[in-house]
Amino acid sequence: QVQLVESGGGLVQPGGSLRLSCVASRSISDINVMGWYRQAPGNQRELVAVIRSGGLINYVDSVKGRFTISRDNAKNSVYLQMNSLKPEDTAVYYCNAIGGGGRYWGRGTQVTVSS
Repeated sequence: QVQLVESGGGLVQPGGSLRLSCVASRSISDINVMGWYRQAPGNQRELVAVIRSGGLINYVDSVKGRFTISRDNAKNSVYLQMNSLKPEDTAVYYCNAIGGGGRYWGRGTQVTVSS
């Protein structure tokens, strides 16, 4: 079992930056995949970025070149650096972990991009 807690969301102007953090309740060394998803009102939850234990990273096309995912196993954490934010990035962002016997979700953190 793994509990995930996100932080770092907030209100930011277009073009601004935010850094999301996700801390796991235990070691993530056996977690094969960690990622970030988002869900905007009226939309389905979509994958934003994933990072695998071997270092392979994938991004949804709409965030390539603007967002960077990273993980720090020593801190049981995964991060999402978001730059050049756009209003269409507004959503609740969820941390996700696959491995260690299951698939786990955090409760989400709200990101709002607005002037």
